[in-house]
Amino acid sequence: MKKGILLTLMTMIAAMGYAGGGNEGREVPSIQVEDINGKKVDFKAVLMPGKLYVVCFWATWCVPCKQELTNMVDLAPKWKENFKAEVIAVSTDDSRAKAKVKAFVAGESWPYTIFLDQNQDLMRILGIQSIPFAMIIDDQGKIVYTHNAYVEGDEFEIENKLAALQKK
Repeated sequence: MKKGILLTLMTMIAAMGYAGGGNEGREVPSIQVEDINGKKVDFKAVLMPGKLYVVCFWATWCVPCKQELTNMVDLAPKWKENFKAEVIAVSTDDSRAKAKVKAFVAGESWPYTIFLDQNQDLMRILGIQSIPFAMIIDDQGKIVYTHNAYVEGDEFEIENKLAALQKK
């Protein structure tokens, strides 16, 4: 009985860690990703001081990921104006799906900066195990909020976090 409880507790703790927990307060890592046109860029270097960023990890095969980003389309301009926040969508599709990502994004007319994390290096260094995964990066380049999974309306929780950061 004790072994079962201990095993369950350890599994829950591990799952919380694997969901990307523990990133709050952590500085964004310097790591190479590609932009939508295949140009390699340092992820940390694209983050401008004084701006907030909502970073969403997604894939073309992930229905809730695409729903999350689609539901943010109308909010993104408001976030930019009110909170100086930009949405960045990081595709975790592998290199075989690169052309599919570009075509998909063009079809959706998403107004976001799109990066490709084809080997999932950025995802791995951040300890993210599953998508959709969203995070907010503050104006100092630190991760201040993370959220795993997506349920309709989660974008308003992100908006509330952005508003709270603006008041600080």
